Amino acid sequence: MKKFQAQPGFVVQAFRFALDPNGTQESALRSHCGAARVAYNWAVGWVTSSWWQRKAEASYGVAEEELTPWRPWSLPALRREFNQVKRTDPRYADWWHENSKEAYSTGLANAAAAFGNYAKSKNGRRRGARMGTPRFKSKRKARLACRFTTGSIRVADDRHVTLPVLGTIRTHESTVKLLARVQAGMARILSATVRHERGRWFVSFQTEVKREITRVARPGVAVGIDLGVKVLAVMADSAGEIRYVDNPKHCEGERKRLRRLSRRVSRRQGPAVHDLATGKTIRREPSKRWVKANAERNRVHHRVANLREDALHKLTTAVRAEYGTVVVEDLNVAGMLRNRRLARKIADAGFAEIRRQLTYKGQRNACPTVVASRWYPSSKTCSSCKTVKAKLPLHVRVFSCEACGLVIDRDENAARNLADLASASTTGTGVAGDRGTPSVPKPRGADQKTRASRASRKADPVRAGGAKPPHRRKEPRDLQQDTTLSSGCGDTVKDRLCVNARIAEI
Repeated sequence: MKKFQAQPGFVVQAFRFALDPNGTQESALRSHCGAARVAYNWAVGWVTSSWWQRKAEASYGVAEEELTPWRPWSLPALRREFNQVKRTDPRYADWWHENSKEAYSTGLANAAAAFGNYAKSKNGRRRGARMGTPRFKSKRKARLACRFTTGSIRVADDRHVTLPVLGTIRTHESTVKLLARVQAGMARILSATVRHERGRWFVSFQTEVKREITRVARPGVAVGIDLGVKVLAVMADSAGEIRYVDNPKHCEGERKRLRRLSRRVSRRQGPAVHDLATGKTIRREPSKRWVKANAERNRVHHRVANLREDALHKLTTAVRAEYGTVVVEDLNVAGMLRNRRLARKIADAGFAEIRRQLTYKGQRNACPTVVASRWYPSSKTCSSCKTVKAKLPLHVRVFSCEACGLVIDRDENAARNLADLASASTTGTGVAGDRGTPSVPKPRGADQKTRASRASRKADPVRAGGAKPPHRRKEPRDLQQDTTLSSGCGDTVKDRLCVNARIAEI
């Protein structure tokens, strides 16, 4: 399917609003999301059933040309088949007409995308980890979401939105920022997606918006941003100004309250219990007190997520409104989260979200975002003389240069080095530190990942760290003493023995 391209001068932007549906409307929303899940499960079962049938026939010795044909998983093919099944299958015949056709199209489109991603991953045409075959979605765990692409999709007024079949729903917040653009002809609604997350319903309008490029306050100044846990961000610009952004630590501030609420939830009768005798999980109806306690705990989690999202948007918007070029690091956040001592704090900081927001907000102002290479030694390099250290442990928070005597905070030194990369980065790659960077002496391994050396289990107790002695050439066991060996003077073993005997006699 051809990807949508916005008109010149327009960008694709989403506007999300919280909804306040009444009881009837919330029931209809859940019905539409459930219909999307049912259509997805039908498509997965319909396609994979032919796979299992072919496998069974092949085990019986059926020839290849006589096997059951493969069933297609393209969206048009799934739509044609489901439109015939939904009228005759007793599982759907009685209630399918209660929901909009867009609900079923949502599930079928998701199934087609899932099978397409699986095929690309298996053929090696998709990056990332290998994907397995699509699986059925559980009624208890599946996310509630439904997408509308056709029909009456509009913003009715500053407090209501209209969706197909669902009708007009009141919003929790004003929609004037989208309504004014639509009325002025500066925006066009492409689709709408309703989703239940963080305890309430949201509607997200995908729109084509006319956006003028706004000039930043300091277009000729570049800033390097070093992210951390103790301090969320250290910003050093090319003008020599240093700024520290404190880490709000929203999750850490609510940990005491979350522990108390989690203990309360664990004392209630939940929806599942683990049977120690059989080792199985028993599903049961949760008590009303458990539902109430769990909802109170979830409200704290939702508040923390909202506070974090608000703080990150304010930070990235302020940076993009001031600086013309922003330099960030290509951090391996997934690998950093494997550290059990820092995982909670790293996840609370939101490193990946900061980089994502800086990137797309820079595109709005036509300002570049330079991404430093993952192996660029920003912390090990002296920002004054560019000398690179071979080792710099994480617990050392002050950088001291033996060459020029510079003593500076570790994060500030890294931010200055990132800011210097703005002029050295090459146009086209978007990654600094690969080409065009100044040639500086680098000790062995300074520009690669380092780790503390561990002692080998088979190490010699005399040698620390499992170091092995130099290689020694072993003599063949079948050689005799009278055999000529390669010595420095060319004599034989027998001659050397005779000389030693004469010296002993004297």
